[in-house]
Amino acid sequence: GVSHVLTLALQELSLLCKRDVNGVGMLYELLRSHWLQALLKIYECLQQYLGKRPAPVMLQARVLSREVVELLHEAPPSGEVKELRRLLRSPHFKAALLSAHDTVAQKDFEPTLPPLPDNIPENEEAMRIVCLVKNNQPLGATIKRHEITGDITVARVIHGGLADRSGLLYAGDKLVEVNGVPVEGLEPEQVINIL
Repeated sequence: GVSHVLTLALQELSLLCKRDVNGVGMLYELLRSHWLQALLKIYECLQQYLGKRPAPVMLQARVLSREVVELLHEAPPSGEVKELRRLLRSPHFKAALLSAHDTVAQKDFEPTLPPLPDNIPENEEAMRIVCLVKNNQPLGATIKRHEITGDITVARVIHGGLADRSGLLYAGDKLVEVNGVPVEGLEPEQVINIL
């Protein structure tokens, strides 16, 4: 994948760095940067997600149900055909099950992030919006209150945990908001409960 290509590029650039070719050192440092590594991890995760995400076979199951009922009228009469017709015409089946299916199949469950501001001053601190889905697994990071500023920060990221695998959180990152709740003035234990 992309990480393998980057590794090969870094190996090639390390050889050029030793020969002091113009700009190669800067390019080497850029390609080794944590933010670029995290961006590549995100890209690869998104590519995997796009390849595996489930998609409904059809959006309008009610239409298919009507077509099947029409086809059953032409089928030779039997106990099974009558039973199937009765089930497909049932108000519970049509109104509840098929309607629920069609509503879910047409809904977009993709996460949406707020738009980034257009005019961020260059000298201002950068803020990242991080979205991690835990699915009953621990975050894989500890938090603490910074001794001087009083900010809630990531104390450490546990190797192999969710935060580490995502590449989105680093030790020293300041937490501003968790699940839509501002953390300023909260104790680390309160923030853990929100997580």
